[in-house]
Amino acid sequence: MNITELTGLTGDTICAVSTPPGRGGIAVIRVSGPQACELVQRRWQGKALADMPSHTVHLGELIDSDGQVLDQAVLTVYRAPRSFTGEDVVELACHGSTWIQQQAVQTLIDAGCRHASAGEFTRRAFANGRLDLSQAEAVADVIEAQSRAAHHVAMSQMRGHYSDQLNALRDKLLHFTALIELELDFSEEDVTFADRSQVTALAREIHALISRLAESYRDGNAIKDGIPVAIVGQTNAGKSTLLNALLGDDRALVSNIHGTTRDTIEDTVIMGGMLMRFIDTAGIRQSSDTVEQMGIERSWQAIDKASIILWVIDVTSADTSMAHDILGRCDGKALIAVLNKTDLDDDFAARSELNHLLPQGTPVVAISAKHDSDIEALRNLIVSTASLPDVDSDTVIVTNARHYQALTRARDAIARAIDGLNSGLSGDLLDQDIRECLHWLGEITGTITTDNILAEIFSHFCIGK
Repeated sequence: MNITELTGLTGDTICAVSTPPGRGGIAVIRVSGPQACELVQRRWQGKALADMPSHTVHLGELIDSDGQVLDQAVLTVYRAPRSFTGEDVVELACHGSTWIQQQAVQTLIDAGCRHASAGEFTRRAFANGRLDLSQAEAVADVIEAQSRAAHHVAMSQMRGHYSDQLNALRDKLLHFTALIELELDFSEEDVTFADRSQVTALAREIHALISRLAESYRDGNAIKDGIPVAIVGQTNAGKSTLLNALLGDDRALVSNIHGTTRDTIEDTVIMGGMLMRFIDTAGIRQSSDTVEQMGIERSWQAIDKASIILWVIDVTSADTSMAHDILGRCDGKALIAVLNKTDLDDDFAARSELNHLLPQGTPVVAISAKHDSDIEALRNLIVSTASLPDVDSDTVIVTNARHYQALTRARDAIARAIDGLNSGLSGDLLDQDIRECLHWLGEITGTITTDNILAEIFSHFCIGK
């Protein structure tokens, strides 16, 4: 696969603003391609780019097509192949005025550059072998990381730790298929190169490794997109007040009128280095109001999708009439019972009612959401309940739905091979399953892919990345 196949153009040089849109202290304009230095030189006053060694920084002036100075700028040059894209790359750091940014890009286009498409710099890095496809996708994840854990996982993937594990799996599979093909080649000579039990053990080892990666997606998805925490309970229990207290912001409308919240409200906050996605829900009660019934149905849906349920109970009323309905939907979920409004009733009358209703071991915390009383204790309980694995920049966890799908298909293929080994299936049929397993692992790293997949992946990148 070459750059022409990926871009549809031959030997063009691209440019774009790589810093976020808007006004700031500085903006960085990136130029990449075989003519990067030549085209930038046409708009540069200062040391000649031809005399600049790779990875050096120089001060000069950026000029427009009329020779007028646009801005004083700092220029960094990276010579191929020791650059992000594998091509000659020039980066211009100028002042962050939106007008300067627009004019700088325009003058580079006038000099012969083409404006980059979304994700094209990273796509060229992939095409030129600077990154495999999983590493390229991790670039976007690093940019979008909203928590320490998400950043660590994305950095691990971008640095190639995930690819290293996939390549080790690929080597094991190639060894497997080599043994099977040798068996086929010499089947008539009655020569045995590997005991079937040894081959089966290798297949099971591969299956276990793929399964571990696939099963990590549950935690990886929560780390990347946030752990869904549903705040549920009956009307006027203080759910919206609790959401505001947890977020430290007046995000939800609060009223003492029953049924104020008619729809789910979502927002995120970092807790313990993890992204928590809180979902305030409509109060659950029997209602004949059509709109309210729709809101209650969405409350049930939020419970189904959540990993953690905060069941908010008003201690001043201790109404547990909907308890069985709520607990029935929380089965198998991490549940925390939140006794609210302790500022109005510190006898916790609801506790005795709850003792025989709550599943054994359910944590119970008493708070006053209105007065932020014991909210920090609840935050700590939520973090400990999340129980995500400790991650650092070496941790390998799958966060990408495309990767998860490919891993499950690879796992299915190796499982069929194991079944075939146990039933004495012929080597040629086993070989088909192993090659299918290799195919799905190759789709993750990009050794096997299609232009449609690449177009979909890189279309989600920002321009300039």
